[in-house]
Amino acid sequence: MTTSGKNAALSVLGRLRAAGHEAYFAGGAVRDLLLGASPHDYDVATSARPEEVTGLFPGAVEVGAHFGVVLVRVGETTVEVATFRSDGAYDDGRHPSEVRFASAGEDVERRDFTVNGLLLDPESEQVIDLVGGRADLEAGLIRAIGEPRARFSEDHLRLLRALRFAAHLGFRIEETTWAAICALAHEAARVSGERVRDELLKMLCGPRPRLALELLHSSGLLSVLLPEVAALDGVEQPPDHHPEGHALLHTGLVLERLELDPGAPAWRREALCLAALLHDVGKAVTQKVEDGPGGKRIRFPGHPESGAAMAGEIARRLRLSRAQTELLVALVAEHDQILQVPRMRRSTRLRFLRRPHIAELLRLHRADRLASSGDLSLWEACRSELAGLAEETLRPPRLLPGDALIALGVPRGPAVGRALEALEDAQLEGLVRSREEAEAWLRAWIEREGEAQ
Repeated sequence: MTTSGKNAALSVLGRLRAAGHEAYFAGGAVRDLLLGASPHDYDVATSARPEEVTGLFPGAVEVGAHFGVVLVRVGETTVEVATFRSDGAYDDGRHPSEVRFASAGEDVERRDFTVNGLLLDPESEQVIDLVGGRADLEAGLIRAIGEPRARFSEDHLRLLRALRFAAHLGFRIEETTWAAICALAHEAARVSGERVRDELLKMLCGPRPRLALELLHSSGLLSVLLPEVAALDGVEQPPDHHPEGHALLHTGLVLERLELDPGAPAWRREALCLAALLHDVGKAVTQKVEDGPGGKRIRFPGHPESGAAMAGEIARRLRLSRAQTELLVALVAEHDQILQVPRMRRSTRLRFLRRPHIAELLRLHRADRLASSGDLSLWEACRSELAGLAEETLRPPRLLPGDALIALGVPRGPAVGRALEALEDAQLEGLVRSREEAEAWLRAWIEREGEAQ
């Protein structure tokens, strides 16, 4: 968060205190500050009841009156203010059946992990640690507050959050906490697709996606949430192309090698991360192992197409947007097409290079090669050619409109579309550069078409 964001949170906290209420920074902001990182946002925990908060901040909005959460707008920044509370039983694995407003100590003890259970008095810079969070930060541990199985049974999403924090921070998960995650992994099936999606994307687009995948798999959560990906474990690949080993190991390496464009929209970066996870998902169902004179031969015929269909189903489960789904499916379906570039005609190659997702496709190919053979020659060739191509070369202007084609003898209907595509191919090949050349070329094309019928 920017300095203005921190100042907004400080102003909210100061007004609460001036009115006689306890108020602290809480949760992830305190954790990040102690780790020397810049917090994404600053949440305020307070003894003030929701109605007292809205009384102090006209225009504030209660977004969870039952849970005591109020959003306070300060300039362009929104600060979340939550009343100290204690939760009752979680009957549905997500929401407490009842909530009562409580003390700061009780509020901390209902939270998920010790590293998220710290309070900070920003005026005195005193850290209030009632759950051993500072020691776990220093030791690099993710530990559930209280009894781990109880914490995870309250909210099954915490199973994923534990792994996300461990992967993001590079921490280990404490033994009893880990044992509870493994024992309760099946409960993750009850979590909504949207909530699973959000946690997975944070893991995959975070600093250690390979570690996240390994934790998901070893905990059993991968088999519950993405069994198609878990099935890649042990799937042999041809060692001459994949010296790194089986398909799931390769997938983790691709995630590790993937470089994201910080300037790209978040939804496109997320789709690319998912494509890295799912690009070879079809290999488990298409593997062919054959014995031949040279020994065992391993092939995966049609795995991009099978994988694209599987990716579409996974996107539906995770409730991805239509645009994100289309990009994900295209990347999985086309991730091997760059291997055909040396054999493509110029027009086919230029059509390939002008695809709207070529930037993501090249990033995926680069990671795929770095995670296997290490050969980046095709990636470098495509990047070099793209850099030297003018826009009008990639997308030449149409030299003849549809009605001109009909006037020259092209029959109405589908033939017009075929003729326009063939004419553009001729432009991309450099055979046609003017309207006169286009008309001459088209007359010859019409004649050839007639002879072929």
